[in-house]
Amino acid sequence: MNTRSLRFQLLTWYVTLLVTAFALFGGFMHVAVTKFLTQNLEQNLTRRARSIERTMQAAPELPPAWLREQIGALYAPEFSSRFIRVTRGKQVLYQSGAPQDGSFDPEVSLPPASDQEMFRIEDSGSNQEMLLKLLPVKMNSGPLMIEVGAPLAPNKVAVNRVILALILGAPVLIAVAAIGANILVGRALSPVVRMARSAEEISLHNLNERLPAIQTGDELETLALALNRMISRLDEAVEQTRRFVADASHELRTPLAVLRGELENVVNRNHLSLETKETLGSNLEEVERLGKIVEGLFALSRLDSGEAHHESLVFDLGKLASTTTDQMCLLAEDKGISLVATAAEPVFVCGDSARLKQVIVNLLDNAIKYTPNGGRVIVNVRAENARAMLEVSDNGIGIPKKDLPHIFERFYRVDKARSRDLGGAGLGLSIVKSICAAHAGEIQVESHEQHGARFSVRLPLARDDKSISV
Repeated sequence: MNTRSLRFQLLTWYVTLLVTAFALFGGFMHVAVTKFLTQNLEQNLTRRARSIERTMQAAPELPPAWLREQIGALYAPEFSSRFIRVTRGKQVLYQSGAPQDGSFDPEVSLPPASDQEMFRIEDSGSNQEMLLKLLPVKMNSGPLMIEVGAPLAPNKVAVNRVILALILGAPVLIAVAAIGANILVGRALSPVVRMARSAEEISLHNLNERLPAIQTGDELETLALALNRMISRLDEAVEQTRRFVADASHELRTPLAVLRGELENVVNRNHLSLETKETLGSNLEEVERLGKIVEGLFALSRLDSGEAHHESLVFDLGKLASTTTDQMCLLAEDKGISLVATAAEPVFVCGDSARLKQVIVNLLDNAIKYTPNGGRVIVNVRAENARAMLEVSDNGIGIPKKDLPHIFERFYRVDKARSRDLGGAGLGLSIVKSICAAHAGEIQVESHEQHGARFSVRLPLARDDKSISV
């Protein structure tokens, strides 16, 4: 699980708060149960001490034998694990014996001289504490002190059992609560996941699609509606830009063609000086370059608007690559570059062969331009992992690492001065990427400076139910 995800953080906070709450509840229960049992024991001891007081008040004379007989008969301290002692000063008039369960030692120290009713805790041996109720009684024969006690061990055992039950039950309850919270958080965040998946699928080619908005009335619905309105505004802005580029490029094609024709007519005149002809020739080259830019913009505008291809036929990509490579051989021969196309077996794809031929032409043109004389350019077509693979590799000057993320951007040129000399405008690779995207494909590049570059185009293989174009 992603530790930075909102789901993980919510679960972490929830479990942390739950553990803290159980810890606080456990501490509270320890204090509350201890206090409750102690108060209950104190009340029992007080009632017994008062009962003994009333028994003694009924008999003005206190023969020790009678006292032992009465207390033993009425309270049976040895059987009930209670301690009873009656003293006058340092004289012990009565003291109960050892309890049958051996929970404490009855030989405890004498109480301090006091005429106040109070409680005290006494160590009864073996680190066993006993709670004693001290009740002073005024008799005709002199003041007495009644002590009634009980061990605290049973209270501690009961408290420990409660805490043990909490300790054993808390992890189970926390685990069940965490599982339930995970399910609830998953359901709460499922609209976000669906919106994220839908957003990943939206590109310049399908800005008409919208994010799913569930009518729940909560903040997620508000977010989905706000994002959909933003996508609508982007769709309008992009559409306006596309129309502008298409209209501008279309309107520029005619005047550029007229201008080029007139310049060609002027250059062919014999009475012009050499300097004038050179100037007009330079202008004609710039007009031709501008015409290529306009044609590239026009092609991109059509691709962006969804006009990827007019026909969709199944054809052999390897055959198309071989034919196109043969047509580009003359350009490679001028620089002494070896141009080779290989295809071990037919690789059928479905699409517009003219557009995909433009992909091969642009990649080969770039490879030939930036490969020095005597270099090598290889075109390879094969099927790989249910995809058609077209690779164009060379041993030319390569592409600097810092430029690799930008080479498919429009009007981006690695070396602007050199690209201008070679006639490049930075639109060829943009057109290639748009054509690949229109055919549900992708293009990647690998390159090391001064060690050549390799462009890889991946396209879906054609289905068997398509008619094959030969």
